[in-house]
Amino acid sequence: MKRICKLLVLSICIALIFSATACNGGKTEEKYVIGILQLVQHDALDAATRGFREALTEKLGDKVTFTEQNAQNDTAVCAAIAGGFVSSNVDLIMANATPALQAAAAATATIPVLGTSITEYGVALDIKDFKGTVGGNVSGTSDLAPLDRQAQMLKDFFPNAKKVGLIYCSAEPNSLYQVNTIKGLLEGMGYTAKLYPFSDSNDLAAVTTTAVGDSDVLYVPTDNTVASNTGIIDNICRPAKKPVIAGEKGICAGCGIATLSIDYYDLGRATGEMAYKILIGESDVSAMPIEYAPVFTKMYNAEICEALGITPPDGYVKIAE
Repeated sequence: MKRICKLLVLSICIALIFSATACNGGKTEEKYVIGILQLVQHDALDAATRGFREALTEKLGDKVTFTEQNAQNDTAVCAAIAGGFVSSNVDLIMANATPALQAAAAATATIPVLGTSITEYGVALDIKDFKGTVGGNVSGTSDLAPLDRQAQMLKDFFPNAKKVGLIYCSAEPNSLYQVNTIKGLLEGMGYTAKLYPFSDSNDLAAVTTTAVGDSDVLYVPTDNTVASNTGIIDNICRPAKKPVIAGEKGICAGCGIATLSIDYYDLGRATGEMAYKILIGESDVSAMPIEYAPVFTKMYNAEICEALGITPPDGYVKIAE
């Protein structure tokens, strides 16, 4: 009787293992759960997330589901969301913006993490002499546009300007990286460039007002806090007739006159393609180099240009309304 019971238990175990294998043994039958951690809601990050979801859904159909969380621009919330994804043992985390990537990378060393809308991974993850591949469980895509070409745009529009104010959020290390780089480039062109950091949206108006009073033209990088509060900048700069050169299209649409920008939807799709390769076992995240946008477009904001009496140079495309 004991032998029969053991055989019965063994048979049940084998059946359960076979059932699990049948459900999960082939990659074509695998079900994937993706955690999406987005820092804050604004046009650029929203477009990247949409592109990521759509690229993966096209590849995997109903075999992939998404758990999407927005941290409302709070680093503590980023950490909590990332921890929740790890506890849930998601198959991959997509971290949209630098604080989201930092939180996800700190939360797990085993679950693949793909960043997007990250300007410079070496700065974001404090990697000295970054060579283009993070290693470990992290890779992703960068939204860094050629900063020398952005500086040249300012020269194209305002060759006779003297003082440039650089407004950025001090809580975003990649924003500091951009304005420091732009500052050096502008000074090499003969401009006087000054940094105007703000800590969060509460002091953005005061800092912008100071910068407007001290500057001939302003520059804002790809900065998430700025992107979520372009109305504050526009409400101060436009009445004062002070033009803003912006780091990306969404910010330019809200408060700028011109930008050299990537397409964040396409960047998200590229991140989704990377995720697909990781999930099906085609690529190892630790060996995947950071990917960069291949196309950059000169754009102008027709409404603000008209309000300030500015005619864009040749070669600029109007931002669609």
